[in-house]
Formats: sequence, C-alpha cells, structure tokens
Amino acid sequence: MTDTAERDDQVTDEDPGARLRERRLAAHRTARRVFARFGFHMTLRERLAVLEEAEGVHDLDELSDIYGGGVVEALETKVAGLLGTEAAVFFPTGTMAQQVALRCWAGRTGNPTVALHALSHPEVHERNAFSEVGGLRPVRLTEEPRLPTAAEVRDFEEPFGALMLELPLRDVGFVLPAWEELTAVVQAARDRDAVVHFDGARLWESTVHFGRPLEEIAGLADSVYVSFYKSLEAFGGAALAGPRELVEEARTWRHRYGGMVFQQFPTALSALVGLERQLPRLPEYVAHARVVAAALREGFAAAGVPWARVHPEVPHTHDFQVWLPYEPDVLAEAAVRTVEETGAVLFGSAWDRGGPGLARTEVHVRAAGLEWTAEDVKAAVAEFVARLPEQLR
Repeated sequence: MTDTAERDDQVTDEDPGARLRERRLAAHRTARRVFARFGFHMTLRERLAVLEEAEGVHDLDELSDIYGGGVVEALETKVAGLLGTEAAVFFPTGTMAQQVALRCWAGRTGNPTVALHALSHPEVHERNAFSEVGGLRPVRLTEEPRLPTAAEVRDFEEPFGALMLELPLRDVGFVLPAWEELTAVVQAARDRDAVVHFDGARLWESTVHFGRPLEEIAGLADSVYVSFYKSLEAFGGAALAGPRELVEEARTWRHRYGGMVFQQFPTALSALVGLERQLPRLPEYVAHARVVAAALREGFAAAGVPWARVHPEVPHTHDFQVWLPYEPDVLAEAAVRTVEETGAVLFGSAWDRGGPGLARTEVHVRAAGLEWTAEDVKAAVAEFVARLPEQLR
C-alpha cells in the first residue's frame, strides 16, 4: 500500500478502478459524517484557508524565506526543541530526508548496510531508493507483523552500520513495540556499534502508547525523521533532527539532492500551524480511535459477519487496520454505496488484497471522528454489511 494521499488522489483513465475512486472521493467530500478529512479531500481554497490560522503562530510581517531561513528556520528550531535534539533541518520530502540521514551515517560508520524491517517504508514505497540513489545496502531483519526484536538485532548474521526503525510500522497496522522492547532493541544495536535512526513519520502520536514525552522517545535514537503532513495536516514537508554536526552535513546533501527549494513558506507555515493546533490534540484522537475500534468489532459481530478483525485490537495510534473475508472490489463497492446512500463514511480508504477472499483497509481518526459515538459506528457497520452480497454473508 502507498500512503493514503498518494493512493487516493491519483486517478487516470487507464486505471480500471478510477471510476470507483472518483465516486469515493466525491462521496467523501459531501458526506455529513467522516472519521477524517485530509487535505486531498479539500479544494485549493479550503487548503489555503489553513494559512489564515498562521497569524497567531508566526510573525507574518517578516520577510519571506529564500533557500531556508526565516519561517523555515523557525520551524527547524521548533522541531529540535520538541524532539530534544541539538538541531533539525527542513526537507521537502521524507524520502529525501532519510536517504540523506543514512548516507551521512554510512560515511561516519564506514558501513553502508542499513538493517530494517522488510515492510518498512523505504523497502515498500520508495522504488529501491536506498540502493539506487543513496548507495546504501538494506538488509531485512524480519518479515513478521511487528517491529524487530532485540534478539533479531543482536543475532543478525552480518554487520550493519545503522538500524532503522519505523515508529509506528504502518504497513502492519501502525504498530509500536512496548517501551521496554524498544529500549532493548536500541541497546542491541548499540552493542553492535551501530547507529539508530527512527523513521518517525508518525512519531508525534506515539506518546500515548509509550507513555513518554516526545523528547524521551526521540532521545533513544541518534537521528529522527518526522513528517509534517501525515498527522499534523500540513501541506507537506519533513524534518531530520539529531546532532548539530549531522544536521549541517545533511543540509549540504539536501542541496545536492535538489531539495534546496527557493521558497517554502506556505509549507513551513502550515507545519507551524499543525504543531500549534494538531499536535496537542493527537492524544485525544488516539483515545477515540480505541472507541471506534471497539465499536467496529462489536458491530461486525452483531451483524453476523463470519470473521472480522481490527488490528491492533487496541490501536497503538489513531490509525489502524480492518480485515474482512471478502474480495477488495466487493468491499470497495459496498463502502462507496454506504456513503452515497447514508452520508456516513465508515471506510474512506482503498481496500487491498490480504489473501484469497481476504481484504484490508485503514481507518484514520482525526478531529471529525470525535463526533462519532460508539453507537454511531455500530449503526454504520450495520448499513455497510447490509450492502454486501447476500451469498457472501
């Protein structure tokens, strides 16, 4: 699966599922009730309205940025403070930020091998960028639907210079390890003289599961990447945070990679708005995601669906997976018909095949989702199941 925005906002005439995606997006825009409204669901005018909120988070009378500085520098300082690192540097994309971070570490360790999970973002969604562009050599610690264990790190059969951990691991259900497991994994890498890098695209919302502040979580790693759009609802962008010397080298490589963009003030301002407005609300979203997940389980059981799974059973963040025993196209059609006919979006993301007669989707709970009660969710499940073919129930 690709990121939600990348998957749902690309519609071409050649794509056999184009019409269904068009219907889903159109229905989502007019729905009276949704779990989340992302930027790609909005018009340009609606997105630009985000910048109207910037008045209270940054001085709009200062000169705009030119190749960094100004508002971009303010954002970098803010992120470093939140994560407790010496410095941070803005990047236009997380793909670029992580390639740069890990090639910088490879130069320091003398080892270009990066140990990671088989389903981590660079392995699944970046077209082999680590090896094709970064000169890095990824090795897979595990394919299990969880983060690597300390034993897997400690006993891996060949040396590696860096361990990359995606927190949370999106493609297996936005899962996180227990705090004790995470600290043990980090120590196992240290015992092998490897550096630790966190792919923290969604690290912001991990504080609830870990029961620790951001700076303590980030403090386990040698460097951390964070995204500004996945949970903070900014226009895009990312940051790499860590030791000042690493960050300064990363600025040089950012230029070489083509990431030295002339002006980034719209993205930087939207990120500052996200840090001010969305970051404090993430624990609330995580708590309500757990209410939604429990109601989904109860709703499918009451509707008589032969097998249904919410994963994780208690979500680790405000995002999680739902698995159902039907073909993806059957579920996608039922989901679209449900919102077209009831105005409530139960499943707004694509369905992907998880095996023969088995499909999965992602549920994302944001501010709009707080309006749903558990009973609302169960009622929506009943409406959805009623639109599945009779012979499959």
